[in-house]
Amino acid sequence: MSPVTYAVRVADDPADREACFAVRKEVFVVEQGVPQDIEYDAHDAHDAEAVHVLAVREDGLPLGTGRLLHGEAAAAKTGGDLMVGSLGRLAVTQEARGLGVGAALVRAVEDAARARGLAAVDLHAQTHALGFYERLGYVAYGPEFPDAGMPHRAMRRAL
Repeated sequence: MSPVTYAVRVADDPADREACFAVRKEVFVVEQGVPQDIEYDAHDAHDAEAVHVLAVREDGLPLGTGRLLHGEAAAAKTGGDLMVGSLGRLAVTQEARGLGVGAALVRAVEDAARARGLAAVDLHAQTHALGFYERLGYVAYGPEFPDAGMPHRAMRRAL
């Protein structure tokens, strides 16, 4: 079996955005049972303070997505520090797990953060994913907290 070839890009056009939302629905709403009304928010419209990234297989099949919030949009998630972005909505389809897609999406979000002059990236990790983010250089801080009914921890990586 040949390795899966994919690319990660910023989801600037409407079709790419819809692909991001489809992956999130598959992973968060269908697979994890997150209510659809809390999965989508104002930053999913074309928001100047949100960058969506998309991983697509060479045949165009969406494999994963992630989102960077920055500026005022991230402030509530980063303790008010405007030099810190917020990585969120990271989702990889079941068939693409284990291929490095998640790590590639995290790096794409970090690249977008660097391009905007940010000094660090925060995220709220589901506790089962702490090891994944630790391997990418993130450090947990603060207590565990619930989000969408699942335990999470805040994490940060300096850029």
